[in-house]
Amino acid sequence: MVEISVVSPVYRAEGLVQELVAQLREQLGKITSHYEIILVEDRSPDGSWEEIKKLCALYPEVVGMRLSRNFGQHYAISAGLAKTKGEWVVVMDCDLQDQPSEISKLMTEAKKGYDIVLARRAMRQDRWFKRTFSKFFYCVLGYLTGTEQDPAIANFGVYNRKVIAAINAMPESIRYFPTMVRWVGFHSTKIDVTHAKRPEGKTSYSFKKLLNLALDICLVSSDKPLRLVVKTGFLISLVGFVFAIYTLTLALRGEIQVLGYASLIVSVWGLSGLVIIIVGVVGLYVGK
Repeated sequence: MVEISVVSPVYRAEGLVQELVAQLREQLGKITSHYEIILVEDRSPDGSWEEIKKLCALYPEVVGMRLSRNFGQHYAISAGLAKTKGEWVVVMDCDLQDQPSEISKLMTEAKKGYDIVLARRAMRQDRWFKRTFSKFFYCVLGYLTGTEQDPAIANFGVYNRKVIAAINAMPESIRYFPTMVRWVGFHSTKIDVTHAKRPEGKTSYSFKKLLNLALDICLVSSDKPLRLVVKTGFLISLVGFVFAIYTLTLALRGEIQVLGYASLIVSVWGLSGLVIIIVGVVGLYVGK
């Protein structure tokens, strides 16, 4: 029986996967001899898949998967989770910033009765721009989704089998692992871990990718943007109503000389607000 499964999405990590597997084998071997390491290659443009195939040939506990095209990190995680057999599942990035040496600490905490133990990166070893943008990203994401978002927590953590089974059963086509973990519930906790600097290369998340990811999460997790549209429509209608009264007053006093100006302005303001409200309400129904 497999006790621990490790899932790691791999992208642009040709020079890192061998060291990752070496450290994982060393650290997992201290905990149990029954483990598996699942490396999900997300159609990386470098030689990551060739390195994974070499590792699979050397070590029977290493399982390699290759996606049919580049789907993205969280889809790669979902593919790996579907193949896990362990009673406990560790999800971590392949860039060695999530350190394998911290797994024993996470497992020790999990054995206290927790189903989920999340790794909090107390001192993130990222560039200033990435840390700042990450805080802004999670702040906006938390507001739009109505959930508490911690920029110090990502994918790294230990998850019980029943948690993974619940996530695998979710039919959502848009996959974002931290949100799914939060949604399924279960008894969870957070502990601080040491976050390392990336040995080589740089993150594959560009501003455009992060923006698209945020939009996907908001669309699948919350109808708050639709509610904001409805509120905006009411605000425009209110402003339009006030401006319409003002325009009608001027027209009745004879201060507006242009024929049809008053009726046109009143119609534009009133109907604009009404249309936005209707669109928002329809959106809410579709969202539900």
